Amino acid sequence: MSKAQRAQIDAILRQPRPTPRNLEEMRAGYAAAQTRTPVPDGIRTSETTLGDRRALVVEPTGRQRPGTILYFHGGAFSLGSPETALSLTGALVARTGIRALSVDYRLAPENPFPAAVDDGANAYRALLDSGEDPERIALAGDSAGGSLAVTTALRARESGLPAPAAVITFSGAFDLTLGGESMDTKAGSDPIFTRETLGPLVGLYCAGHDPRHPHLSPALSADLTGFPATLLQTGTNEVLLDDSVRMSARATAAGMDVVLDVTADVPHVFQAFHGILDEADQAIDRAGLFLSQHLR
Repeated sequence: MSKAQRAQIDAILRQPRPTPRNLEEMRAGYAAAQTRTPVPDGIRTSETTLGDRRALVVEPTGRQRPGTILYFHGGAFSLGSPETALSLTGALVARTGIRALSVDYRLAPENPFPAAVDDGANAYRALLDSGEDPERIALAGDSAGGSLAVTTALRARESGLPAPAAVITFSGAFDLTLGGESMDTKAGSDPIFTRETLGPLVGLYCAGHDPRHPHLSPALSADLTGFPATLLQTGTNEVLLDDSVRMSARATAAGMDVVLDVTADVPHVFQAFHGILDEADQAIDRAGLFLSQHLR
C-alpha cells in the first residue's frame, strides 16, 4: 500500500476551509472541492434526458463495449451534480469502454425523499423503454449515490421491472439512522464526516420520514431477495464503513451474490483520487472487472 500517498490525501482533506453560511455556499464549496479530483483522458461528454431529468452521457473516445452504467453522484442527497462525479464516471468508462449516463436527480431540501428515488427509477425505466437490455445495465454510485443505486434496484423490483445485471457502490450510505458502530470508532480517522456533520443533511433528505424505511436504510430493513450481484467498496478511514459491512451481511443472509471490498487507511470515496492514489486505481480496476463479469 502507498503510505505516503494515503497520508497526502488525508492531509489535503483535513485542510481548513471557510465554514459555509448556507446551503448554496455549501453546494458551491462541494463543487469546487470536486475539481481537485482528476478526470481521465479518453472520454467525451454530452447531455440527454432520462425520464424527465437531465443526464450527462460519458462515452469512451475509443472502441465502445455494449452496455450502460446508470450512475448516481454523491453529495449527501443535497449537493452535487453529474459534473461533480465526472472523475468517477469517467474512470469507469475509460477502463471498461462502457458508456455511463449520470442522472441529475432532484436534491433536498427542495425535493426531499422520495424524489431522488423516483428520479432513479424513472431513469432506469427510460433506459428499458429505449430498448436497453437489463442484462447489460449496471447501477452505480458513490456515497448518497450508492444508496440511490441500491434503492433504484429495489424500486424497479417493486414496480415489476426486470432487474439490472449488477450494482456497484463506492462508500455507499445505507443507514440514515446513522447508527453504525463506525460512526463512533472512525470519527477521528475520517477526515471528512462525523455523525454531527451528516445529521443535518440527512434530516433535509428524510424530511420527517422514518429513517429506517427500506429506501432510506436498506442495510437495516430492505428485502434483498433476488437482488442483483453487488460490489460494495469502502475504506477503513470513514464513518460509513459499517454501512457497507452491514449491507453485505444483509445481502449474504438473503442469498445474493455480494462482494465486500474494503481498503485499509483510505477515506470516503477514495476511488475519486485515481491517478494520485494507487489504491484508488486498483479499486476502480476491480470495479471494472466486476462489470465485465456481470454485464452480458
